[in-house]
This record gives sequence, C-alpha cells and structure tokens, in this order.
Amino acid sequence: MAPFLAYEDKGPDTHRVPLVLVHGHPFDRTMWAPQLASFPGTRRVIAPDLRGYGASPTAPAVTDFSDFARDVEALLDELEVESFVLAGLSMGGQIVMDCYRLFPERVRGLVLADTFPSAETPEGVRTRDAMADRLLAEGLRGYADEVLERMVAPYASAEVKAHVHGMMTATAPEGAAAALRARARRPDYGPLLPRVRVPALVVVGADDTFTPVSDALALHAALPDAELHIVDGAAHMPNLERPDVFDQALEEFLARVDARQPSPAPPRL
Repeated sequence: MAPFLAYEDKGPDTHRVPLVLVHGHPFDRTMWAPQLASFPGTRRVIAPDLRGYGASPTAPAVTDFSDFARDVEALLDELEVESFVLAGLSMGGQIVMDCYRLFPERVRGLVLADTFPSAETPEGVRTRDAMADRLLAEGLRGYADEVLERMVAPYASAEVKAHVHGMMTATAPEGAAAALRARARRPDYGPLLPRVRVPALVVVGADDTFTPVSDALALHAALPDAELHIVDGAAHMPNLERPDVFDQALEEFLARVDARQPSPAPPRL
C-alpha cells in the first residue's frame, strides 16, 4: 500500500538512529531543507508533509490532533523504520510529544524546537477557531504577510523570508483550518514530560515571540534528561535562520543518542 503522506526519505540505513523531521504550521517538509541537505550523509532522514500540508492530501481532513501522530506512525510502518529520533518545530513539536504519548517504545530521542506542551486556554481555542474561519474565507496570503517577521526575525535574510512566505502562501486553506481546529483541542502534554525516558534536545530562537525562551526553559526543566540550546540571531525557525548553529546542536545530540542503548518505555497513558 502506498504511503498516505508525501515525504522525503534520504540517506543510508546504518547503525545510526534514523531521524524523522516533523514540520510546523503552516509549512511543509521543505522547512527542513538545510537538515535534509546535511544529515543524510550519515543516517537515514525522513520528512513527511503532514495531512493537509504540502503535497499530502487535505482529505480526509484531520479531526483529532492525534491523527497527525497516527499518520506519522503509519508512514514509518510502511517504510519499515522501527525506532527513530523524532524532531518537531512548533506544532510539529506538539505532534512529536503526541507520538511519544502514543508509541513511546519506538522513540529513541526527542527534539523539541520552539514549542510548548500545554493545552489551549478557552481564549486560545476561540482564537484558533476564528483564524480557521479567516483562512477559509481569505486564504493564507494576508496571514503570511502579517506574521512573516515573527516566524523569522526581521533581520533574517531575504532568501529565508521568501522561503517561509512561500510555504505559508502555498498551504491549502482547508488543511490549515482543519489543523487549527484540531490543535486547539489537543491534550496537555505537561503530565507526560516527567515520564519521558529518552534524551531530549530543546531548542529555541532567542528572539522567538510565539514560543519565547521562557517556554523553552520550562520545557527543559520538565524533562528528566534534556539539553537546552538558545539560538542567537533567530526567532521562531532557528533551523532555517541559523542552520549552522541548529545543525551543530542536533549533530551532537544525535551522536549521544547513537551511543545510548534503548531504555524500556514507560506504560502508555
């Protein structure tokens, strides 16, 4: 059976742990372009387009936030990837946490970039629902224009800005709106974090205003075995804004995971 999601699958199967990259909203797998160029020389790297984004179908629409994690699991089953490091940015980081909630026995490490674990507040639910309505009515160009210099810092290069703006405006409004509604009703991953039994890397751009450094500090403190990297010269997308710094931190983390024997997973919630 052909995989449901569009994806990149690069690099050799080696003794090194495969790396799975989960993009944020409203982007696609090309968000990971620097990492897809850097890491497949030494390990297998897989980057899907989430349901409703990029080249993946918008139908059936995501209705529950766990649909994203189940899609990732199904893709990895199809590709016969048994265990892996999961890396996600923003909404992708929340999907990564959901993956650990649902199938922790397969996860060898977590990379959580510019994200936070808590459930949405009632006001946050209303805000995300209203944005979903707006995107369906207007498309994404107006939203992309408004948030571009928060997604990446105002001082980011013109090339990076164009890439990020292009991903946002290419996203199907139907997929983005469905994801916003599902994300608004995601669970609270806070109780899960102290039970994580694999190494974690927490990364945040120093100038991120969507998920500020304070969020990363709290996330780092909640995880039993975590490293924290604050990336200067970056906002919400340090993997694109400062790929040299991001990749160095990721490379060092992956080397530590490669050297570690798998630990027994905790029971599922």
